[in-house]
Amino acid sequence: MPPRRLALLFAAVATLTAGSGPAQEIRVERAPAGAPNVVIVLLDDVGFGAAATFGGPIETPTLDRLAGAGLRYNRFHTTAICSPTRAALLTGRNPHAVGVGAVLNSASNHEGYRGVIPPTAATIAEILRQNGYSTAAFGKWHLTPEWEASPAGPFEHWPTGMGFEKFYGFLGGETHQFEPTLFEGTRPVRRPPGANYHLSEDLADQAVAWMQLQHSVTPERPFLVYFAPGATHAPIHAPKAWIDRFAGRFDRGWDALREEIFARQKRLGVVPADTQLTVRPAELPAWDDLSPERKRIAARFMEVYAGFLAHTDAQVGKLVAALEQMGERDDTLFFTIVGDNGASGEGGVHGAWNYFAAFFGVNDDPAALVGHLDEIGGTTSYPHYPAGWAWAMDAPFQWMKTVASHLGGTRNPLVVSWPRRIRDRGGLRTQFSTVSDIAPTILEAVGIAAPAFVNGVAQQPLDGSSLLYSFDDATAPSRHRTQYFEVYANRAIYHDGWMASAFRGRLPWLVFSSGRGPIADDVWELYHLDSDFSQARDLAKAEPARLRELQDLFWAEFAKNRGLPLHDSARADDLPRLAAGRSSFVFHAGAIGIPESAAPAFFNRSFVITAEVLVPESGAQGAIVAEGGVVAGWSLYVDPGGRPAYTYNYFGAERTTIAASEALPSGRVTLGFEFAYDGGIGGGGVGRLRVDGKTVAQGRIPRTAPVFFSIDETFDVGTDMGSPAGEYPAGTAWGGGIEQVGVELQAR
Repeated sequence: MPPRRLALLFAAVATLTAGSGPAQEIRVERAPAGAPNVVIVLLDDVGFGAAATFGGPIETPTLDRLAGAGLRYNRFHTTAICSPTRAALLTGRNPHAVGVGAVLNSASNHEGYRGVIPPTAATIAEILRQNGYSTAAFGKWHLTPEWEASPAGPFEHWPTGMGFEKFYGFLGGETHQFEPTLFEGTRPVRRPPGANYHLSEDLADQAVAWMQLQHSVTPERPFLVYFAPGATHAPIHAPKAWIDRFAGRFDRGWDALREEIFARQKRLGVVPADTQLTVRPAELPAWDDLSPERKRIAARFMEVYAGFLAHTDAQVGKLVAALEQMGERDDTLFFTIVGDNGASGEGGVHGAWNYFAAFFGVNDDPAALVGHLDEIGGTTSYPHYPAGWAWAMDAPFQWMKTVASHLGGTRNPLVVSWPRRIRDRGGLRTQFSTVSDIAPTILEAVGIAAPAFVNGVAQQPLDGSSLLYSFDDATAPSRHRTQYFEVYANRAIYHDGWMASAFRGRLPWLVFSSGRGPIADDVWELYHLDSDFSQARDLAKAEPARLRELQDLFWAEFAKNRGLPLHDSARADDLPRLAAGRSSFVFHAGAIGIPESAAPAFFNRSFVITAEVLVPESGAQGAIVAEGGVVAGWSLYVDPGGRPAYTYNYFGAERTTIAASEALPSGRVTLGFEFAYDGGIGGGGVGRLRVDGKTVAQGRIPRTAPVFFSIDETFDVGTDMGSPAGEYPAGTAWGGGIEQVGVELQAR
C-alpha cells in the first residue's frame, strides 16, 4: 500500500477510536447467593377433602411425600374461581386490584373485571427473570384477554409476555385431555403422536426436560417452574387403568363419603377435633333419593374423577423425582396448591357425558348412559361428575367453587416443601393465608425486595404477606389479618379470626344463572373462624354490631381494590372482539389456532363457506376447515374415499353429516357449504354441500349451538387442531392444497 494511503487509513482509524474508553463488560444477571429453585404446582377444581393427604378418599402419595418433608397449611385460601386465583398467585395482589375479579370467560367492562393484568402488577416470573432466574410455565394459563388470544397477538398477556421464557400448554380455562389445544410459546402446535397420550403426562415430561436442560447448561442458575396441569377441571379424562383402580369405591354415595372424609380429617389432625360437619344444601339430592340407575352412573363419574386426581399426583411425582435425580431437591422451594378453588359443581345435579350439553338443556338419558359407563372419561366423552360429589369433596365446609362467601369455595390445601430450610418436617400450620401470599414468600426466600419499578413502570404494592415467618414457628400469629372475597357477588370479609359472608343465591351448578333478588336484600352471616373451623355456626343474630363492622369493612376493602360496582352478571357486550362487525372473511392455509372469539360468529344465522382447494390426481382427504371438537362444532372435510362431507356436532347429542356420494375431481375445485337458518335462537336449518356450484348433497340440521361451541377449541384451516369435530381421526389434515377459504355471514 502506498505510504500516503497507509497514513490516511491510520488517521481514519484514529478518528473512529478517538475518545472511546474500554469496552463495557457484558454482565449476566445472577440470582442472590443461595437462592433456591422454585416450583409452583397449581391443581384445578380440587376440593379441600379430595386428596388423601387431607383426609380425602383419593390416594396422593406424591403429595404425602411432599407434606412429610415439609408443611401442611389448613387455613389457606384461594378466590373461589380460576382466573382470579391465578392472577393473585402470580402477582401477589388481590385479583380485582389487577383487573381480574372474574374468570376471563365472564369478563366485563368494569375496572376490576376486565381481565387485563396491568404493567403495574409485574408477575413473580418477570421479577425472578430479571434477577437471574430461568422461568417456564407448563399447562393452563387462562390470563390472556379473549381479544388477544389469537395467533395474531398482541402477546403482552401471554405467558411469554409476562415473565416466562418458556410456555407449553393451553390458553383457555379447559381443554380435552387426550386431544388438547396446545401452544408452544405463541405458536399453535399438535400434541405429540401416540395412542396412549394424556396431556398431564405430556406437561410433566416437558417440565422435566426443561429443568434438566437448565441444570445441564447453567447449573449455577436457579429456575422457576409454574406447573398448572388443568387437572382436575372438566372434562374429567383419565387413562382407563387409573379409573379402574377405583371401581366400586364410591357405591355408598356422597353422603356416606363425606362422613368418612370428615372422620379421616379428624384422625389426621388437618381439622381441629371440635370441628362440625356442615349439612348438605337443601337443593342437592340425598344419595338415597337417587334411582339405582342414577346411583350407578354417579358412582362411575366419581371413579373417573378419582382416577384423574390420582393420575395427576403421579405426574407431579415426575417433577419431584427429576429434582432428586439432579441433586436439586433440597434446594427447591416447592409449593403445591391443591386446587385453584373448591371442587366444581358445574357438572349439574346428575353429572353429564358432555357437560356443555347440559348448559343448553340437553340432558343424558340414564338408560342409554348405563350402557356406556366404561367410556366415561375416555376420548369420545366430555364429562363432569355430579355436584353432590363436589359437595363431598369440600368436606367439612359449605358449598363449592364460585361460592366465594363460604369456605367450600375458597379454602384449599397448601403443602410447602423446602428440605434445606424447613425443619419441622410433616408439620401443620394454621395461620390464615391466601394465594396472594405465595409471591411475597418467594421474594423473601430468594432475598429480593419487591421492586418499586419493573420495566420502567411504578408497581402497585403487594397485597399478600410472606409465609416465611411460619416455617419455623407453628404458633406465630397470622400476619395476613384482613381479606375480602368476591365472585359473582357471592362475597365475604375475613378480619382477625372473624368472617362475614353473603351468599348471592346463585346455585353453583346452574352456570348461566344469576343471584336472587336485589343485592341489597342478600342475607349476611357471621362466623368466628378461630373457634369454628368449618364455618358451621352463624352468629349474625348474636353479634349484630360486629356484623355491621365487618360489612362496612368489606365495602371499604372492595372499593380500595377496584371491585365496585358489585354485580353478578356474566360478560359485557362492549369488550373488544376481533371478529365484531365483520360479515365477510377470507382465510388461507396455515390459519390455525384461532379462538372462537376471533372466528366468524356462525351462531343463529345463515352462512356460506367457500373453499378453493387443489385436489391431486391421486386424491386427498382430511379437514379443510373446522371449528370446535368433541364437545361441539363442525367440519367441512373430505372422507377417505375422496368424498366431501360436512358434519355438525350438537354437543354430542346429535351429529348430522351431509356427505356427497362421489369423490371430488382432481385439480382446482370450489367446495362450498350453504346453511339456510330457520330463525330464532339455537334453531335448525338446511345445509347444502356444493362442488363447483352444483349441489351434491343436502340435509337438515335439527339444532345448532346458540352461543358457543367450546371455551378452548379453535377455528382451523387445512386441519383440525384439537379433538376432532368431524368424522375422522384426531389430527387429520387436508392432503391437498388450499388457495383460500371464504366465509359470508348473513344478517340475523
